[in-house]
Amino acid sequence: MMCPNCRRDITDYSNFCYFCGARQHAAPATGAPVHKRLMRSSVDCKIAGVCGGVAEYLEIDPTIVRLVWVLVFIFTGFVFGGVAYLIGWIVMPQAPLYVPVAAQPAPPAAAPNSTQTA
Repeated sequence: MMCPNCRRDITDYSNFCYFCGARQHAAPATGAPVHKRLMRSSVDCKIAGVCGGVAEYLEIDPTIVRLVWVLVFIFTGFVFGGVAYLIGWIVMPQAPLYVPVAAQPAPPAAAPNSTQTA
């Protein structure tokens, strides 16, 4: 998928551009409803990707989630926010890293003088 703001290639399921932060409004290519899973972000992570994953799941800016998490961390005596983040880190699976089709390595071509056996 191409970001309409900065014209860079980003993953199809992204809500925000990784480069310029613009919100993406692309509808899924299939007519079937998209099943969202709460996963740690593999591209928008500062420590473990928990806040980035929550932001992608809730379709909000990750900075807002990080600010709320820091406020919860500070105002609850550092225990509740820290324990909740550790639990999220352990429980939430890592999102797969998107590799564009053009960037995937091509299968090796057969050598011109080689003989192939069936």
